[in-house]
Amino acid sequence: MTISKDIRYVGVNDHNLDLFEGQYIVPNGMAYNSYVILDEKIAVMDSVDAHFGEEWLANLAAALEGRKPDYLIVQHMEPDHSANIFRFLEVYPEATVVSSAKAFQMMKNFYGSDLSDRNRVVVGEKSTLELGRHTLTFVTAPMVHWPEVIFTYDSADKVLFSADAFGKFGALDYEDPEGWACEARRYYFGIVGKYGAQVQAVLKKLAGLEVETICPLHGPVLNENLGYYLDLYNTWSSYGVESEGVVINYTSVYGHTKEAAELLAKLLEEKGCPKVAVNDLARCDMPEAVEDTFRYGKVVLATTTYNADIFPFMKTFIEHLTERNWQNKTVGLIENGSWAPTAAKGMKALLESSKNLTFLEPAVKITSALNDESRAQLEQLADALMA
Repeated sequence: MTISKDIRYVGVNDHNLDLFEGQYIVPNGMAYNSYVILDEKIAVMDSVDAHFGEEWLANLAAALEGRKPDYLIVQHMEPDHSANIFRFLEVYPEATVVSSAKAFQMMKNFYGSDLSDRNRVVVGEKSTLELGRHTLTFVTAPMVHWPEVIFTYDSADKVLFSADAFGKFGALDYEDPEGWACEARRYYFGIVGKYGAQVQAVLKKLAGLEVETICPLHGPVLNENLGYYLDLYNTWSSYGVESEGVVINYTSVYGHTKEAAELLAKLLEEKGCPKVAVNDLARCDMPEAVEDTFRYGKVVLATTTYNADIFPFMKTFIEHLTERNWQNKTVGLIENGSWAPTAAKGMKALLESSKNLTFLEPAVKITSALNDESRAQLEQLADALMA
C-alpha cells in the first residue's frame, strides 16, 4: 500500500487471533500496522506482533528494494507493536532505534535490554529527526494509552503517525459494512476510554498541525474527511453524547426483568425515541454494551437483587463503566426482588465515583414479576427518558 510518494505500508493482518488483549473478541481479525518512510535516510515506523515477524520483514525488504533502514521509530511498546525490535536489529544491525525514555526502560522489562550499549536516540516533545525531504517532529502522548507513547508528525507529506489513537478492530482485508466508527468506538472505549483527559491534551497539540493523513497502528489509514474522525475523538474523550437515544442494559434470572426491559424499549419506541439499544449483559459482548453506554446520553440499568446485592453480570458491567470514567449521563434504574429488592441502592453505590450523573427518581420496583403498578412505573420512566 502506498501512503504517499515516499511512505509505504508494511504491516500485516492477523486472522488467527480470537481475543485482542485477552478480552476483546475480534471476529474480523486485527491489523498490526507498520510504515516505512523512504528518503535520503529511511525510517521504519514500529514493528508488529511476534507471530508475524518474518512476514513483516519480508514486506519491509520489498519496500526497501535493496536499501537499508537508518532508523526504527518505536512509538508504542505494547508487544503487538514492539515484539520484533530485536529481530529487526539482527537483520539491520547498523540501524538506530528512536523512542521515548520510558520506552527504552520498557524494552529492558520486556526484552532484557534498553539498547544503551548501541546506537539509540531518545526523543521527547517537539524533538525532530531529519531524513532529507521529510522532517519528523515528535509529539508526546502519555497515557494514550500507555505512558511511553509518542506520535510522529511528518511535515513534508502532512502525515500523522498516531500510535494506537484512531485505531480500530478488524484486519485491513475486511471491509466493515458498518463503517469505521462502530469498531473504532468499541476499541476506543474498551482500551483508551479511561484516559479522556490525556486524549483531550493531545488533541489540543494536534490542532496546531496541518494533517492530511492519519496512520494508526491498528485499522485503516485515514485520509478523507479527517474532521469526522477528530470530532468523534473529541466527543469520546470529553465523555459527550454522540447519538440521541436510550440504551437499556439488563440482567434477568427467570425472565421477568427481561420482560420489563423489553416493555420499556417498546414504550420508548412508541413515544418516538430515535434509537433504543437493548443489551442482555449475561449474553451480549460486554464491550459492545460498554460502547453503547458511552455513546448514548440516556441509560437504563435493570437488574435483580442477588445475595442482598446486585446480579454479578451487572456488577461487572458497572465496574467496566466506572474504571473508564463513565460520566455525564441521565440514568434510570429498574430493580427486581422477590422479598427485599435493594438492587437500585446497590447500583447507585457502585456509581458513586461517576461524575455528573442525573438519576431519574424513583427507581422502578418489581416484586418478582410485572404487575399493573410496575407497568405504570415503566410508563412514567419512559416519559421521563423522553422529556
